[in-house]
Amino acid sequence: MSSLVSQKKGWIVAFSGLGVNLALGVLYSWGVFAAALRSAPNNWTATQSQLPYMIACAVFAFLMVPGGRLQDKIGPKPIIMAAGLLTGLGFVFSGLFMTVLGLSLFFGVVFGTAMGFGYAATTPPAIKWFGPHKRGLISGIVVSGFGLAGIYVAPLTRYLLAAHGIVNTFFVLGAGFCAAILVFAQFISNPPAGYVAPAPADKIKERKILKINKGSGIDYDWKEMIKTPQFLGLWIMFCFGTFAGLLVIGQLANIGIEQASLAPQTAVLLVSVYALFNFLGRIGCGFISDKLERKMTLLIIFGIQVICFAFFSQFTTTLTLFIGTAFVAFAFGGMLSLFPAITCDYFGVKNLGVNYGLVFTAWGAGGVFGPLLGGMVRDATGAYGAAFAVSAVLSALGIIITTVIKPPNQAAAKKDPVPVGLVACPHCGEGISLQLSAQKAQH
Repeated sequence: MSSLVSQKKGWIVAFSGLGVNLALGVLYSWGVFAAALRSAPNNWTATQSQLPYMIACAVFAFLMVPGGRLQDKIGPKPIIMAAGLLTGLGFVFSGLFMTVLGLSLFFGVVFGTAMGFGYAATTPPAIKWFGPHKRGLISGIVVSGFGLAGIYVAPLTRYLLAAHGIVNTFFVLGAGFCAAILVFAQFISNPPAGYVAPAPADKIKERKILKINKGSGIDYDWKEMIKTPQFLGLWIMFCFGTFAGLLVIGQLANIGIEQASLAPQTAVLLVSVYALFNFLGRIGCGFISDKLERKMTLLIIFGIQVICFAFFSQFTTTLTLFIGTAFVAFAFGGMLSLFPAITCDYFGVKNLGVNYGLVFTAWGAGGVFGPLLGGMVRDATGAYGAAFAVSAVLSALGIIITTVIKPPNQAAAKKDPVPVGLVACPHCGEGISLQLSAQKAQH
């Protein structure tokens, strides 16, 4: 396959993955549903309104592991098509069973499974078409669909709720998203066996990128990966970073109404602002990490979160709350583009689906405890201040871990005595894994 053809195919895969995530990203507009559920005639409590969202986050994250493993084995297309069908079923049955149990089962479990399968099968194939010099950007493009979804899903959902009620809203969204996912799935595939991604045209630039975002040069399988301290460090950092962002996402409309006295329509606009800057953070931080360094980019992101959450309860005007929300969203979006790229840098591209699925379980932990804490604190105190303070502390701990964590170069030396530098591919760095695998096969 020629370099030009491979890059064209790679971009098609990346933007098709973005399309799938634009549909699955309805999760990030749950705040609009939660506000409707807490209003008459439903009158759910804040904690009850977060249960379906919390369960969806947990199932989403933990189904990433089998979804990623299946993607590595049989390819992404059938996995994404299954995700499309489950999306339709989850939304339709959510509309039919409008209870805490019903939504927890059909939105939380069924749609959560759809997200786990669909998300697991979009980012890894896109990354595999490109070399290290574009991993951050490509990750950002694919996952940006999830963040960007809130820009259109929040106002669309609010319109449907006002015009047709919550039951029909679930029906319409389920049918539309199911159809969209099935179409985009047809354009997503892994590269052929033996494929080597094209190198940057600028050799000096190539060497610089390989130096600042270097990894072990070894394709770890999941059993090897989870034994490394780097996996534990990445997992904790990802959990702490997403805890804060997910706490806000699930309750953002209510935070706007209660903390800054926003009108309901303005509070929905706040959700769209979050979505826009979530999208910009995914693209922007991914691009920056390719040029700067992923570790330095993570430090910046955690720093933004510490500052914002330390003062978030003081954002009681429309202007300050919108600005604070924009910064939090940008930082949260950056997390979602950096961790797939870092996982690939550290543990190789071959088993990226299942490996990133395991790292992504940290997002699920953040998705469970962030919204749950936010709802419980709100019900107990009438405000969210204590939850914001916990988010600030966890983000500060993320800074400490980011400072001390190092790529598994030292671990790689113990794993195989051959120095990484002697087997590095002169083009993109992927030759390391291929040659090392060949050596293992001979023994």
